[in-house]
Amino acid sequence: MYRIIKVLNNNGILVYHNETGRELILMGNGIGFGKKPTQQIESVPGAKVYSLVTRRKQQSVLKVVNGIHPSFIEASGRIIEEAEKVFKEVNHEILLPMADHIALAAKRAKENRQIPNPFTPDIRVLFSKEYAVAMRGRDIIKEMTGYAISDDEVGFLTLHIHAGLSDEQVSVALDTTRIINEGIRMIEHEFRQKFSEDSLAYTRLMSHLYYMVARARNGESTNVDFNDFIFSNYPETGRVAEKVCTYMSETLKMPVGKEEIGFLAIHIQRVISPETL
Repeated sequence: MYRIIKVLNNNGILVYHNETGRELILMGNGIGFGKKPTQQIESVPGAKVYSLVTRRKQQSVLKVVNGIHPSFIEASGRIIEEAEKVFKEVNHEILLPMADHIALAAKRAKENRQIPNPFTPDIRVLFSKEYAVAMRGRDIIKEMTGYAISDDEVGFLTLHIHAGLSDEQVSVALDTTRIINEGIRMIEHEFRQKFSEDSLAYTRLMSHLYYMVARARNGESTNVDFNDFIFSNYPETGRVAEKVCTYMSETLKMPVGKEEIGFLAIHIQRVISPETL
């Protein structure tokens, strides 16, 4: 049994779940029509149920919901539905943080100003499926709110979708992307090459760097050790890989295992000279 706290619009209501004591948002066609606050309702067949989190733990959900126009919350819900078509399961707790971001992105679009996201190309490579959903999300936002968000905002939206698939917060994913971006720039600088972002080897290098950061943060290591092979056959690549690993360790303030050097060097070598491996 639910008690209605607030009717968002015809398609959404904020409710209190009597059995669990949790505040939830229920969304579905016509679910809010004719409903009133304090009204008790049974479960609604076919309704999407969204558990809620706020940016600050002590922040009232009702206060947050009151600060976001219902159209942005509904757009966020529809984007989650799009993500579920691809990923099956998405954590519904991203609803309000993503709606809040959409509201801010729409405000920036209205005022014709942008927050630059220099990592959008990296985000597109690292989280390609999430990015594709975010691109569909841009169409949903335009359809429901009338605002066209920028490519950089699509990059940020991608990180919200990624957060719904993992335990990684948006801020952490953005920081990881920044570290990877700097690692790639270091490699390009050392070898005086500009890598093709469309190549499979580049995608694999980006993915490898991402999981390197994840392993360092989790205190894990890889069991694969190519160090002797690399320094015997490709010493310059090994030197650059070691430099990147040192940078990562210093930036994360966490140790990066020595065996990561050779493993990373394999991926670097495949990008700079694919015919050698």
